[in-house]
Amino acid sequence: MERVELPEGRVVDEYPWIRTRDFAMAVAMTPEGRVVLERSYKHGPRRVALSVPAGYIEVGERSEQTARRELREETGYTSDDWQSLGEFTVDGNYGVCAAYIFLASDARRTVEAGGFGHDDLEPIEVLTLPLDDALAAITRGEIAQLSSAAALGLAAAKLADRL
Repeated sequence: MERVELPEGRVVDEYPWIRTRDFAMAVAMTPEGRVVLERSYKHGPRRVALSVPAGYIEVGERSEQTARRELREETGYTSDDWQSLGEFTVDGNYGVCAAYIFLASDARRTVEAGGFGHDDLEPIEVLTLPLDDALAAITRGEIAQLSSAAALGLAAAKLADRL
């Protein structure tokens, strides 16, 4: 609980502040313009869903290092072309944590399937979809996490700016 003084001067005693670990996400685009996605069980929504590679930032690690590591470990893809899409507070009222989102262009699979590891709850199925199909997966409810939906939207906006 925190004591918060609002911009107009009002003071709120015992305002809840929630803190979890910050995380980084990678929206990886292949040379063919396909998005690297994962299909796996996510306990938050309690179902199998599509998501972009993501993971918690380890002590002493920079957010881009985390994004690179998670992309490689979870999917076997790597990229040498990384761009930050921003840092965002996960919950505007309670804080929770920060999400660091990156666009990885020209991503290529450099580790054979089965040659990378992870510690998630269930095996990860790696797939690629054209960006339009990945965005449509959001409206079909196949992407259950707001963070993945937002990351894909930010990547689509950045890529549209390049055209």
